[in-house]
Amino acid sequence: MNADQFKSEMIDLLPRLRRFAISLARTGPDADDLLQDACSTALLKWGQYDSSQPLDRWMFRIIRNHWISEIRKRKVREGEGQVPAEDETIELSVQSTVVEKLAAQQICQKVSSLGADLSQPLLLVCAEGFSYKEAAEMLDVPIGTVMSRIHRARKLLLTEINVQENLQ
Repeated sequence: MNADQFKSEMIDLLPRLRRFAISLARTGPDADDLLQDACSTALLKWGQYDSSQPLDRWMFRIIRNHWISEIRKRKVREGEGQVPAEDETIELSVQSTVVEKLAAQQICQKVSSLGADLSQPLLLVCAEGFSYKEAAEMLDVPIGTVMSRIHRARKLLLTEINVQENLQ
């Protein structure tokens, strides 16, 4: 794979990469910064990419590693740069009606409220279509942990939806 092919494939992945960045950062601006840093790193180190492996896995791992570094930096700065979770943006899909937009926003809020340990595997498997094994490799956890977290996330989401429906 040459540099131009690499860039082209990476550009094709940008929407998926941004969704993953949002799942980590919880806000559009932070996700955009995270994605920009990850893409810069990937472009600088594209020669290290093993073209026998899927590019999306490599990029997801870079994004995740950058996010872990960012969290560590924020802890050192004692919380500076934190943005409230309520200020997040929606990137699930382009909706045509107001009702669909509100439903998508509610889903994003519910998934975001789960926390990163539950939302990351849920989004990788359910939204991005990765297998449990692939998600486990990307998140550096055992496959059983991914399965357990997805089960807990789904259970929590269903409970929250049922509670909300009973209130209406």
